[in-house]
Order: sequence, then structure tokens, then C-alpha cells
Amino acid sequence: MAHTDHQTMRRDLRREIAGTIGLLTDEHDFRAMRRYRSFTFDNHTNYLQQVEALLKTRASQGSHTAVALFDPQEYAEFCADTGLDPDVQSSRTRFTAELATTGPVLPYEGQPLADLVPALVDEAVRQATWEYASTLLARLGACASCGEDIGRAAFTRASHLLVRILHTAEAGNRHLVCSVSATPETLVSVLHADEDDQGGIQLDEAEALEFTTVLALGIATQSPGGLVIRTSAPGTTDRVYGWRLRGEGLEPLTAGEVFDAYCTDIESGDLISPESDVDYCVPPDLGEEGQTPGHRH
Repeated sequence: MAHTDHQTMRRDLRREIAGTIGLLTDEHDFRAMRRYRSFTFDNHTNYLQQVEALLKTRASQGSHTAVALFDPQEYAEFCADTGLDPDVQSSRTRFTAELATTGPVLPYEGQPLADLVPALVDEAVRQATWEYASTLLARLGACASCGEDIGRAAFTRASHLLVRILHTAEAGNRHLVCSVSATPETLVSVLHADEDDQGGIQLDEAEALEFTTVLALGIATQSPGGLVIRTSAPGTTDRVYGWRLRGEGLEPLTAGEVFDAYCTDIESGDLISPESDVDYCVPPDLGEEGQTPGHRH
């Protein structure tokens, strides 16, 4: 009887333990890990199938599992920094545990792996964008004339602009895209703002933080960039409008400029047929909040 009780308690304890799986999402990363003898998988497709089967099994047993993006290069650096042997399974376990607190992680909620993988990659890109933009902001230091922290001031300004943009938009769901020309490549951030039944705006905090940081970088460095918003509501035509970054403020785009931006292929420059039931228009007045302040860093 005591033995059965112990087994029951252990089974219940296993359900209390949250686990994290480090996932190799693409073939290139999978091949990089095959150089380790202790990594016994030889086919990426089969590997993904086995991961999905394990996730389903744990879920059926009532266990919570998170999925983290496993990067072989970061793993090798982690082992070098900590003095661990990279060709040992316990080292991968240690690295995955580290990812659970520092890396992009998504909970497994029964969704197909084909849906989870791109969402995990998007999360990784978003986190990398935020970290890069935050680093650049921090390096700007203080204003030579007034001593104000340039990055912090730009973040505050970007936050106020974002609030103003969201509240001047028509009722419905809002999809925003901000792009800033930075070195070595353009930073792009996306923010979804859905409206609930009471008219409140629902934001993902991580998305909002990244979006504000990228916008702040454009403001602080006065880099070329722009911000476009699309509003959607049942029974109405979608509205698309935007602004270009100008100094520390936003300059409205004309309806024609918005149309050109949406109906031109970024890679080839070829024209794309405009969507039906979409109104390309001028943005609402942001008031004094959208204007360029008199002070320049």
C-alpha cells in the first residue's frame, strides 16, 4: 500500500514540474548539432515528429511544457564560458534551463508544431530586435547641452506618440508597423492592438516594449523611418495611413504615399494590385504630441 502511495505521489509531483524543451527549428541548426556524438538524431523531420509526440504525451499527462529556440552557436559559446563539455547531454540540459529564463520561450498548448515553430522564430526575432535597439539607445549617452539621457527621453517621447496614435485611431483592431533605417540593416517592429467588448485596447506587453524601443531609436538618432497603421472593424472598410519620422516628431504621409508604400513590392519595386475594401488615407491629427519639439539633442 505504501509503495502504491509513493508511486502516486511521484506521478503527481511530475505533473507539478514545468519542463522546457530546446527546439532546433531548421535544418541548418540541426546539422550543426550532429557534430556531437551524443546527439543521436540523424533526420530533422523525424526529430520534429519525435518532439511533437513528446509534447503531446506530456500534455496528456497534465504536464506543462515550454518550447525554447535552441541555437547551436549560442550553445557552443555557453559551454565555452561555463567550462562544460558540449558533447554531453547534461550540458544541453543546462543550456536549455538557461534558455527558459533568458531566451525566447513559448508554452505548448496543444497547437501543431507547424504553427508553434514560426511563432517561436518570430518571438526570437522580436527579442533580438528589442535587445539590439535597446543597446543602441543605451550607447547614445547624455545630451551634451542639457545632460538629459537621450535614449530615456526618446523612449518617453515614443511612448507618448504611441498612446496618441492608438487613441486617435478609429474603433476596431489596430495593426502597426514601424521601420527604422539602422546599421547594418533596417529594424522592423510590429504591434497588434485589439479592441475588447468594452472598447479597451489590449496590447501584448513584450510587443509594445519592442515597438516603442524601435520607434525611440528612430527618434533619438533622427534616422529615416516610418510608421503605418491599419485599422479593421466588422462592417467597415479597413483604413491605412501613416507617418514618416521627421526629427523628433512624425510627419503625416499623404494618401498617395501610403498607397504607393502598400502597393509596391519591397524586393523588386514592382507594383502590386491594391486590396479591395481598403481605404488609403491621411492620418488623424495627433495635435501637439505629434509635432517635433523645439529642443534638439
